[in-house]
Amino acid sequence: MAHLWRADGRRRNCQLHGSASGTLLAMTDPSIRLYDSARQAVVPLELRDPGKVSMYVCGPTVYAPPHIGHGRMVLVFDVIRRYLEWAGLDVTFVSNITDIDDNIINRAKAEDRDSTEIAIKCENIWFEAMDRINVRRPDHVPHATEYVDQMVDLIARLVETDAAYATNDGVYLHVENVEGYGLLAHQSLDQLQDGGGDREIVGTEKRHPADFALWKFSKEGEPSWPSPWGDGRPGWHTECVVMSLDLLGEGFDIHSGGLDLTFPHHENERAQAIADGKNFCTHWVHNGFVEMDGEKMSKSLGNVQNLLDLTEQYDPRGYRLLVLRSHYRSPMEVTDVSMRDAEAALERLDTFARRTVASAAANSPDEAVLAEFRSSMNEDFDSSSAIDLVFRQVRAGNTALDDGDEAAAGVAGATVRVLLDALGLELNETADEAPAELMALAEERTAARAAKDFARADEIRDEIAAAGWTLEDSPDGPLLRKA
Repeated sequence: MAHLWRADGRRRNCQLHGSASGTLLAMTDPSIRLYDSARQAVVPLELRDPGKVSMYVCGPTVYAPPHIGHGRMVLVFDVIRRYLEWAGLDVTFVSNITDIDDNIINRAKAEDRDSTEIAIKCENIWFEAMDRINVRRPDHVPHATEYVDQMVDLIARLVETDAAYATNDGVYLHVENVEGYGLLAHQSLDQLQDGGGDREIVGTEKRHPADFALWKFSKEGEPSWPSPWGDGRPGWHTECVVMSLDLLGEGFDIHSGGLDLTFPHHENERAQAIADGKNFCTHWVHNGFVEMDGEKMSKSLGNVQNLLDLTEQYDPRGYRLLVLRSHYRSPMEVTDVSMRDAEAALERLDTFARRTVASAAANSPDEAVLAEFRSSMNEDFDSSSAIDLVFRQVRAGNTALDDGDEAAAGVAGATVRVLLDALGLELNETADEAPAELMALAEERTAARAAKDFARADEIRDEIAAAGWTLEDSPDGPLLRKA
C-alpha cells in the first residue's frame, strides 16, 4: 500500500501499479484554460465528453532523424498530456506516422532503396529519440499506409459533392467552396493569395492557385494504390484528417502540433473536414519555434540539429528542463550555453533529491504549493512559472536542511517530487558507488567536522575532488558522486 497525492493535496491509499503516467491521482479541475490558435485567445478547455480529453498531435514524416524542433514539439505535448492526466482527466492521445510522402520517395530514389525500408528505419530512430527524452508513447500510432482505403473514400465523397475535382495529375480540393478558408492563418483567401506568392504549379489544371492535392498520380517506380481516378497516393493533408477522425471521432477536443503546421497543413485538414460535413475539432494548439543564434531553426537556413546528437552531447533530461523553462508558445533558444545551464540546474535538483531521500518519504507535499502549481499550469500550461516554483521549493528545502529542520526539508522534497513527476522530469537521487578508500575519507571528514577541525575537513574535500568525485552532505551522512 502506498500514499498517492491528488492534485487537491489530499492523501489517499491505493496500490501502485507502475503506470507510465506516474503515481499522482487528481480530481478533474474545470478551470483549465488554453490558447486556441483559431480564436487567438486563451479560452476555457471545452470537452466533448466530461472528464475525458481527446487529443491529436501531428507526428513525423519518417524520412530523416528527428531534429530538436521535433523534440520541443513532442516534449510540449507530452507535458500537456501528463498534466491533464495529473489534473484528473482521462486522456486519449493519438499521434500519427506519415509513411507516404514525397520526401520518403525522393530519399529512396537517391539511395536506390525501397521507400518502405526508409520509413521503417526512420520510424525506429524516431522512437529511439522519444525514449531518450522520456516522451511517453501515444495511445494510438496510426500509419498513413493503414488508412489509404478510408482516404480514397473521403476523396470520393468530396468529388461527388463537387468539393473536389480530378485533373491530369491528381485530385484537388476546391478551396473557394470552403467557408472560412484561411481561419488558422487569420487571412481571407484573397489575402492569402496576394501575400503568399504564386502558388500555381506548372502543368496542373487547378481551378484556384490555393487548391491542394488530395490524391497524386504516381510516376513509374513510385509506390501507389488504386483509386477511381488512377493509381497514386494520398496527399499529406488528407492523411491526418482521416486518421484523427477515425480514432477520436467528430468534435474531438485538441488538435496540436508545431506552429509551422498551422498553415497550410492544419488549415487544409480543417478544410477537408468542413467540405465533408464533419465537425472536426474544438481547440487548435501550437507550440513556438526553436531558435539557434537568434534565427528560427529550418532546413533552408542549415541550422537543423539532430535530436539524437543532442542527447549524446548533453543529459537528455536537460532538454525537457529547457522546454519547461520556456512558455510553450514562445520562441526557445537552444545553444551550448542554454543546455549547459539546464544541466547545472538538473544537478541542483538531483543534489537536493539525494539530500532528502529519507525525509521526503516521511512527509507530505505542501498543499498550498500544489495549489500554486495548478494555478500556473491551468493558465495555458505555464510551465515556466511551474518550474520557477520547483526551484523555490529546492532553495527553501536546502535552507531548512542547513538549519537542521529535517521535517521542513522533507515537505519541500516531497513537494518537488510531486511537481516534477507531473511534468515528466525524472530525478537522479541515487548516489554513485564510490571506492571504499574515498568513502573512508568521507567518514573521516565527518569526524573532523564534528571535532571542529575544519582545516582537515577542507583538505579531505579537496582530496576527494582531486580524485574526480564531489562530496554532498545529507542528514543521512556524506554522499559521493562522480564529478
